[in-house]
Amino acid sequence: MVKVRLDKWLWAARFYKTRALAKQAVDGGKIQCNGNRTKPSKEINTGTEITLKQGYDDKTVTVVALSEQRRGAPEAQRLYEETLASMEQREKLSAQRKAQPSHWATPTKPNKKDRRLIQKFKQGK
Repeated sequence: MVKVRLDKWLWAARFYKTRALAKQAVDGGKIQCNGNRTKPSKEINTGTEITLKQGYDDKTVTVVALSEQRRGAPEAQRLYEETLASMEQREKLSAQRKAQPSHWATPTKPNKKDRRLIQKFKQGK
């Protein structure tokens, strides 16, 4: 096995739950091979550098092994190595997100006192 399709490898490495989701991510520009936007049918081999955007994080991984079959998580993690710079960047951004207060106050259910105030306001008393 010399080369594997990019969408198959992303699925086998367990970055995406289905091949369709992997294809959608590649088509959406969330994945780059060696710094260039690519297509799902791109054939990759070992040593290829892939940049993924997942959630808040950007991961840069190097392909270590190829597989077209989806296996268990421990085996899937052996298919790639995340670069040191990528891990440091993700940790730094994670710490920044934790340090910043959340912008959205979570809506809570009104307590008894608040409900009475709402009723007074609605009734015009």
